Amino acid sequence: MAQTAVRAYWEREPCGTSPWITGEKERQSAEWFKSVERHRYEQEPHIPEVARFERGKGARLLEIGVGAGVDHVQWAKAGAVCHGVDLTDAAIEATRSHLALHGLHSELKRVDAESLPFADASFDIVYSWGVIHHSERPEKIVDEIHRILRPGGKFIGMLYQRRSLVTYKLWVRNALLKGRPERSLADVLANHMESEGTKAYQPDELSRDVRAVRHHVRTRHRHRVRPQVAGSAGALRARLPRLEPGGRGREVAHEAHPGPPSVVPVQLWRNLSGS
Repeated sequence: MAQTAVRAYWEREPCGTSPWITGEKERQSAEWFKSVERHRYEQEPHIPEVARFERGKGARLLEIGVGAGVDHVQWAKAGAVCHGVDLTDAAIEATRSHLALHGLHSELKRVDAESLPFADASFDIVYSWGVIHHSERPEKIVDEIHRILRPGGKFIGMLYQRRSLVTYKLWVRNALLKGRPERSLADVLANHMESEGTKAYQPDELSRDVRAVRHHVRTRHRHRVRPQVAGSAGALRARLPRLEPGGRGREVAHEAHPGPPSVVPVQLWRNLSGS
């Protein structure tokens, strides 16, 4: 998979801006953006609970993958000093227009997040909701996030969960009903879930690494990595929980608080492999 294929897919339509969502409203009008925002928070009502936009006041924030700018507007309204990057011109244009409607501003750049044009330790918060798993090399983005976060800064992000109802439906349609039940969930996701090469993970995979990191933190680097809880309670509440009740939701959220530079958060993500 090449990043060019991922970019081409999202250039056609920034996430959450399909005509079935926006109807016949004028593109990038105030009503068009209201439809996009309403749909996003109706479908993912846990986003504000996890993001906690209000904590962005006065913080230097980078969002990786701005899409149509729905969350970016919330960060800007909260008083964050906003910067945003996206792989596509379409998303940068949409986000800039969205901000302008509210009289808000952000430094926006079209760049590949696998190589970010920012100095080391330059952000208090890095936010990325449902983006990293679309990259050809997610570990490179994680390297960059860790590099640009200040000591004590926060990374807030979401990844797709592999064993979910969405994935199982895709597998039935594209594997079982086509006489190819041997196809893995990871293979089905990579070929049939949005842009080419989409990846997904399991909470227990992240949890195992969180426990390993915590031990590493205590003994060597004094990092602190903790899960961000949203949605159903259960055995994973003290680990990295699922976001939707019943454990069949498609998203896993994570919050990390890095200290001095080291490879710990990179290891946390690098060890994740689809199966």
